[in-house]
Amino acid sequence: MSLFKDMLQSGESLFRDTIFLSYDFHPKVLFGRENEQKQFAIAIRPLIQNHDGRNLFVCGAPGIGKTTACKHVLRELEEESSDVIPFYINCWKENTTYKIFSKICGELGFKFIQNKKTSELFTLIKDTINKKSAVFVFDEIDKLEETDFLYTILEDIYRKSIFLITNYRDSYSELDERIRSRLNPEFVLFRSYSEAEITSILQQRRDYAFVQGCWDDDAFKEIVEKCAETKDVRIGLYLMKEAGQIAEEKSSKKISLEHVAGAIRKVDDFHIKPKEGLDDELKQVLEIVRDCNGQKIGDVYGAYIEKGGELSYKSFQRRIVKLDEARFLSTEKVSGKEGNTTMIHYASHRKLTDF
Repeated sequence: MSLFKDMLQSGESLFRDTIFLSYDFHPKVLFGRENEQKQFAIAIRPLIQNHDGRNLFVCGAPGIGKTTACKHVLRELEEESSDVIPFYINCWKENTTYKIFSKICGELGFKFIQNKKTSELFTLIKDTINKKSAVFVFDEIDKLEETDFLYTILEDIYRKSIFLITNYRDSYSELDERIRSRLNPEFVLFRSYSEAEITSILQQRRDYAFVQGCWDDDAFKEIVEKCAETKDVRIGLYLMKEAGQIAEEKSSKKISLEHVAGAIRKVDDFHIKPKEGLDDELKQVLEIVRDCNGQKIGDVYGAYIEKGGELSYKSFQRRIVKLDEARFLSTEKVSGKEGNTTMIHYASHRKLTDF
C-alpha cells in the first residue's frame, strides 16, 4: 500500500477550468429561470415584428440569476434577429447619462467620441437605432447618479424595450414621475432558488470545473446546504473554488468536509460587492447599524438622529429594507411586552458558521 496514492502528483490538478466557477460565466442551460426568460422574450418579441416592445422592471435578491437570465435571452436574440440591437449596461460602472451614452456609442462602433457633448452622443445613437429596434438592459439601476438618459430614450427612440434590473423593489418608486408614467413597465420578481434548483446549478458547474470524481458526496452536500441557507448561488461557487484550492494546497486528490469547512471559515466576511458601492446615505445607516448591532429599530433610528441623520423614520425604514435585501444586514420580528418590534443585526455577525 503506497502512502502517496491519495496525494496529487506534480502537474496534477483538481480543476479542469475555474472559469466555470466565475460569477460572470453564463451557462447554455439555465436552471429554474424558464418562466422569467419567457417573460423577457415576450417583452422583446414585438420588436422582431417591427413594433414597439414592452418595458420590464426586474427585481429580486442578489445572486439568484437576474443578470444571467437576462444575458441568456440577449444572446438568443442576437442569433434570432439582426434588426434588434441588444445593449447591456451595468450602472455600477456607467452611472451617468454621459457615461451610458458613451458606452452605447462604443457598442455601435463609433470612435473618437471623447470630446463630444452628451446631446451629440445621443444624436449618433438615435440616428442609428431608429433605423432598427433596440433592447436596453440597465442593470443595478440603484447605482445611478441621475436618470435623464431614461427620459431621453423613452421620448426619442421609436421601437425599444427597456429592462431595469435591481436588488431593491423600491427603486422604481424613486424614479422621476415623468419617467414612470412613460415607462409603465411590467414587474418581474425573481424568487429565491429552491434547494433542488441550487443542487442542479452547482452540480452543473462542478462537472464543468472539476476533475470527475474529486468531490466527496458529503462535502458537496455541505456546499449545497450552505448555499441554500444564504440563498445566494455565488456563495456556493465561491465555496467550491476555495475548497478545491485548499484541497490542492494539501495535495489531496479528494475534496472533503475538512476542506469545505476551511472554505466556510474564509467566506464568513465575504461580500460579492464591497460596501464602497453604497451611496453615502446607505453607508451612514449601515455604520449606525454596526454600532447598534442587535438593537430595536427605534433605538437604532434614535442613534442615527443623534449622529446628525436627517431622514424621517419612514425613510430610515426604507433604507433598512434596502440594506436587508442586499444582505448587508438582517432583520428579525420579535414580540414583547410593548408589542411587536424589529431587531436589526449587522451582517458580519451572521456568518456561515452560525447557520
